[in-house]
Amino acid sequence: MSVTPEAVPIRRGPLVVAGGVLAAIVAASLADAVIALLALAVGAPDDFQPLEPGSYIFLTAVGMVAGVIGWAIVRKVSKDPEALMRWLVPTVVVVSFVPDFLLFGEGGVTGVVALLLMHVVVAVVAVFAYRKVMPLS
Repeated sequence: MSVTPEAVPIRRGPLVVAGGVLAAIVAASLADAVIALLALAVGAPDDFQPLEPGSYIFLTAVGMVAGVIGWAIVRKVSKDPEALMRWLVPTVVVVSFVPDFLLFGEGGVTGVVALLLMHVVVAVVAVFAYRKVMPLS
């Protein structure tokens, strides 16, 4: 009789997790900067606050920290965290678009599309980092 051991998530130390999340914040903020600069170059309003570095870096950090907390909770309580994350991450990203759609008056199409793209980039970088420092299985 063969006994299959249950998958136990790999545990990393808090410094490894914090370092991974910090590196992800930096990487996502750099990608956001490129998106913001491109958006401004192709016609987004110069005074559109969400495309200012202080705004998108802060919100990227908040999103990454919220994401890592959610990731840790799912990892701990879900019987199948991979399956849950496959639908949860895209759902959270789509829900995060809602406030951006309210900014069409201020940022125009170019500014809002840039923000939507920033959300996707941050999510991709976050998932990549979380998988490295907090594997699901």
